[in-house]
Amino acid sequence: FEADTTIGHIRFHDFLGDSWGVLFSHPRDYTPVCTTELGRAAKLAPEFKKRNVRMIALSIDSVQDHFGWSKDINSYNCDEPTETLPFAIIADPKRDLAVKLGMLDPDEKDMDGMPVTARCVFIIGPDKKLKLSILYPATTGRNFDEILRVVDSLQLTAVHNVATPVDWKPGDRVMVPPTVPEESASKLYPCGVFTKELPSGKKYLRYTA
Repeated sequence: FEADTTIGHIRFHDFLGDSWGVLFSHPRDYTPVCTTELGRAAKLAPEFKKRNVRMIALSIDSVQDHFGWSKDINSYNCDEPTETLPFAIIADPKRDLAVKLGMLDPDEKDMDGMPVTARCVFIIGPDKKLKLSILYPATTGRNFDEILRVVDSLQLTAVHNVATPVDWKPGDRVMVPPTVPEESASKLYPCGVFTKELPSGKKYLRYTA
């Protein structure tokens, strides 16, 4: 898609280039939960940049409103109340993108009775394919630490033939996928493979460093 943003008119694929991307949407400017989310996203921007991730937000209001809102977001972070954030915000005043990308919350309506844009998170790989999507209702703020953790998992598993277990964090052990035959596992994983014994006798819980 193409869109007007706080950094000018963009073509989304050109904007991403060879980077990973995180696109996150908001119901409206000058709303309390959104302000806290964008404040946290701004604080974590250096961490996303380290991982070669380009962040971009979307809200239904105008670019000019976005500039004014950015001052509030910076002030919320106890920073200089400037119009600049470390990521762009897309203007979607007619909800065209929200409709096209399936971002509308069917249960939440605005004062005019229109469905509001939900809190979507899309993570896009350098191949321009969607790697993950999370749809939060408009009333629930996101956890950007979790989004960062998911990026770490996606980037790891894009390069190595492993999976990440529940609550995984970088440095934790990972899992050997069921598609890897037992006889190949020891050759593929130089740190060795630990298999947990289970009542079923099935050897599917396999870990490696």
